[in-house]
Amino acid sequence: MLATGKRVHRKFDSGPKMTAARMVRDVKEAVKDWTFDHVSIGYPGPVMDGRPAREPFNLGGGWVRFDFAKAFGCPVKIMNDAAMQALGSYEGGHMLFLGLGTGLGSAMIVDGVLEAMELAHLPYRKGKTYEDYLGLHGFERMGEKKWTKHVFKVVEQLRAALEADDVVLGGGNIANLKRLPAGVRRGDNDNAFVGGFRMWKQ
Repeated sequence: MLATGKRVHRKFDSGPKMTAARMVRDVKEAVKDWTFDHVSIGYPGPVMDGRPAREPFNLGGGWVRFDFAKAFGCPVKIMNDAAMQALGSYEGGHMLFLGLGTGLGSAMIVDGVLEAMELAHLPYRKGKTYEDYLGLHGFERMGEKKWTKHVFKVVEQLRAALEADDVVLGGGNIANLKRLPAGVRRGDNDNAFVGGFRMWKQ
């Protein structure tokens, strides 16, 4: 969590028991001394028409039908979390963003037009998905060396398929990547805050 004019963000653990209602309650408690009049939310799943389109894979339930504006008492904009970090990382051109976290986030920005993508659950190899290999469970299952090999392979596949001239790798597990593929930038989770602020600008 970060607010306009603040320099230090605040955080708390989420996890499989984190429902929408609990998230709002915990956020309001954590920032009760901050003043704000609108909210940006990065959501770990598909977002359609400004609302979660389905329940998240790695959190608790109750997100799709939850009234966030009512709960926070102010206007709320919701964006896929990978798209939010992509928006904050964007420097122009055709940029592909991949978030290496608990799962695998993905977004593309082409000449300023942002599109969140759901590549994580597409088939990759041996009956498993991209997320099965590049997500946290893939790292734990294969170890750093094999996981890194698949990160490099998937980056090259997607860069070629999507004709990206800029690739950014972000997410918490970027710390496990000791080196980067050629022509790839290392993202910063703080760019999600930049994206959250940019959401309210045209």
